Amino acid sequence: MYQIDFQKPARIHFIGIGGISMSGLAEILLDAAFKVSGSDMHASPLTKRLTEKGADVVIGQKAENITDGIDCVVYTAAIHPDNPEFKAAQAAGIPMLTRAELLGQIMKNYELPIAVSGTHGKTTTTSMASHVLLKAGYDPTISVGGILPAIHGNIRVGSSGCFITEACEYTNSFLSFFPKIELILNVDADHLDFFKDLDDIASSFHRFAALLPKDGTLIINRDTAKFDAVTEGLTCEVLTYSMETEADYTASDISFDENGCGTFTVLERGTPIGSFSLRVPGIHNISNALAVAALGRKLGLSSEVIRDGLSDFGGTERRFEYKGRMNGAVIIDDYAHHPTEISATLTAAKKYPHKKLYVAFQPHTYTRTKALLPEFAEALSAADHVVLADIYAAREKNTIGISSRDLLDALREKGTEADYFPAFSEIEDFLKTQLVEGDLLITMGAGNIVEVGEDLLRS
Repeated sequence: MYQIDFQKPARIHFIGIGGISMSGLAEILLDAAFKVSGSDMHASPLTKRLTEKGADVVIGQKAENITDGIDCVVYTAAIHPDNPEFKAAQAAGIPMLTRAELLGQIMKNYELPIAVSGTHGKTTTTSMASHVLLKAGYDPTISVGGILPAIHGNIRVGSSGCFITEACEYTNSFLSFFPKIELILNVDADHLDFFKDLDDIASSFHRFAALLPKDGTLIINRDTAKFDAVTEGLTCEVLTYSMETEADYTASDISFDENGCGTFTVLERGTPIGSFSLRVPGIHNISNALAVAALGRKLGLSSEVIRDGLSDFGGTERRFEYKGRMNGAVIIDDYAHHPTEISATLTAAKKYPHKKLYVAFQPHTYTRTKALLPEFAEALSAADHVVLADIYAAREKNTIGISSRDLLDALREKGTEADYFPAFSEIEDFLKTQLVEGDLLITMGAGNIVEVGEDLLRS
């Protein structure tokens, strides 16, 4: 495997450089004096930022983009062998790395690499932890899968030995990493186009945890499905946190304000260490904050520093993000695209002031929708009215005969008010006739459903 040598900056080409993670890695290399080029199918604020920092970015992927002088090509799981740049790089014999392999090599250059994993909550928890590390003066390098206002983007290059990043389980990507501290937030059935079942997913997380050295630390949610299977035989330190059972870190005296944001006491092995208040809603974010509190205490931080860092955190883009008001109705956008995430978001929304709760939902991938159809219907039924868009295909083709109409039927069978419109313009026209002052609309999904709310606010 090609080895990145940070003492000898080379020229690295990224296929899909505009991705949220790829752009961040490209920026780290630019800061380390590497020559960076790359391509993407569409221009974006991320590609513009990279260009301004000195990267050579081309819009459109074609074989001619693979030129002489490229030392290594980096690509993501979304890039298939028939991609023209992928084929050209192979034909030219240029060394190639996956995004995860590059990220793993970058981690080797830091004394304290921290990896935040889990089926849900990675971006929010990484962002929370980043706020605490910044408050503590760690000057960390941060790679997060969303736009974090505190760092004005998805990447921050620090000057210390601390590096914090998300660690995704899809295609076993995180098995290429070299962490010193890991957080495992949850283990749930997802990415079933790659994993066989929950046991297969748990096995992947176990192998991820086993990457930790003996002097490393695993911080894991004690309520995690397959907890015993994930932690079996580990030689590293294991710290637990829980909202439901005994653990090293737990929460008590939980209350919520008028916007659904929690205040709670953190207990460290049964002893209170302080009261904490969040600016992001939902009990799931209290759980995320417990994981961050455990991390902070492992690093020797005072409860005051952890408290201040958490209270500074106001969320990331597309995570219960307030977008604006239309005719007195509040519009929120959220990235939730799995039933567990949807349930967490709608539970938080129930505590948010509103008359009627509308959800404009765009299912994400055919395999996920097919595999979890009853769970999607159950989770979405917490809304007063669901408006469905077509399934966002992402990396897939519909070879399994599933559509949003199947989810529509399942919702109506449960007695939930629901409609389906194939075009965003139709969804927007419908919502214009429905939303009144005091209502709450959440545009929800991992695709481009956010455009619906943004178009409504411009109308």
